[in-house]
Amino acid sequence: GKRGRDVVQAWSDTSGVVWTVRATERARYRIAFDYAAPAAAVLRLTVAGRQLDAALAPTGGETSFTTSSVGEVALEPGEYVMTVRPTTAGGADAVRLRAVGFRSLLGQDAADVVDSVVRRPTRKEVAAIERERVLAAARRYLREAPITVTAVRAVRSAGGPHDYYSEGDYWWPNPLSPDSPYVRRDGETNPDNFAAHRDAMRRLSLIVPALTAAYEITGDERYARQATAHLDAWFVAESTRMSPHLLYGQAIKGVATGRGTGIIDTIHLVEVARAVSVLERSGAIRAATLAGTKAWFRDYLGWMTTHAYGIDERNASNNHSAAWALQVAEFARLVGDSARRDSTRRFFRETLIPGQMAADGSFPRELGRTKPYGYSLFQLDVMAMVAESLSRPDDDLWTFATGDGRGMRRALEFMYPYIKDRKRWPKPPDVMYGDQWPIRHPALFFGARALGEPAYLELWRTLPADPTVEEVIRNYPVRQPLLWLSLPDPSRPDRS
Repeated sequence: GKRGRDVVQAWSDTSGVVWTVRATERARYRIAFDYAAPAAAVLRLTVAGRQLDAALAPTGGETSFTTSSVGEVALEPGEYVMTVRPTTAGGADAVRLRAVGFRSLLGQDAADVVDSVVRRPTRKEVAAIERERVLAAARRYLREAPITVTAVRAVRSAGGPHDYYSEGDYWWPNPLSPDSPYVRRDGETNPDNFAAHRDAMRRLSLIVPALTAAYEITGDERYARQATAHLDAWFVAESTRMSPHLLYGQAIKGVATGRGTGIIDTIHLVEVARAVSVLERSGAIRAATLAGTKAWFRDYLGWMTTHAYGIDERNASNNHSAAWALQVAEFARLVGDSARRDSTRRFFRETLIPGQMAADGSFPRELGRTKPYGYSLFQLDVMAMVAESLSRPDDDLWTFATGDGRGMRRALEFMYPYIKDRKRWPKPPDVMYGDQWPIRHPALFFGARALGEPAYLELWRTLPADPTVEEVIRNYPVRQPLLWLSLPDPSRPDRS
């Protein structure tokens, strides 16, 4: 069959090589390897949920190539991601795989090996992986009307109807004196807290990015129009828009009408901001909505970087300051504030990595919580997305490391074994929701691309992409990787 460019892959025990294959008709396809092997070996091929083990005979040396049939697989028309990995059988680590061939059993070439993507799955490949999941959600969201903070009045809020209000998760009535100020129970969420505004914002963070990703995949303008309607309601329309501040976020009865801690709630606007840029690039958003939305984010960015609450979050020295940095990075990107992006880049290198990461790649402040597994995963994801948002050729935050090796590579190396097998987690179990993790963590996807680690991508693909537990959704702010591949930046390496 047809072949893509020659690829000679030297294997290690955990590495693999990934291709996209394109089937042009419904048929069975015969798969063949063009390989060289000094000794007998077995390679495992996975495509469309099927695994085929190829027993390869010796070819006479590592430069002597031959072609061998692997097997057959039935495919519908479309694109599929195919992975080839060595097995533990002797000799597999010495195999050199140059190309993979597909041939329709109807007698014509009907699939192409497009390219090797060991380091960087392309936007096209990600669209193929995500298509079914994204479109299923987007079709539901076409029927969902906007719901903003004005839909539910928070009676305990010190603010007005347009002001976002939430209450601290882990604060409860004092059992010794119910009328006195609330007391803290770390890791235990109070189900009686006011959550309507937080729920509405998370709903927005699900709907707008999914609709935008669906528009990217299909070009169907219904998805872009519906996303625009939600943006208009939240950020532009005078009757329903949210005020561009969080003065009343994570309030505590009897203690505070609002706190800087509340700024972490708007981490769910990060992917909304990314979606706005994708719609802008495509010309798929109304001019008035775009201008009004950018004005809102410009105002909010100014507030969160100058108000005392924002300064408190920046200096929090745990996941809150990392979440603050991710928001500043992405909101500044949307509105073209390069100065704030530059300062946040320095903050990552000079404060977040050396101040929050241990030499082994762990995050000690998160390990000290009552939910150390969940918080470590959340912090890993947030730090990864800061690196993804802000990296550039002359300052790649993915590969940045301190003198003792602390950096994103080390952080992923620390957590990867425990994402792959939660039972190996050596710390105390989470007091709540520990069995709901892991999920499809963006740190795995973007780390695989940036660091050239195909094992991370392979694990990412096996994990749940759409959790339904609110606690997990709360700590999962980046769910649409396609949007992060849809905005080429000429100042950055080609990761698209």
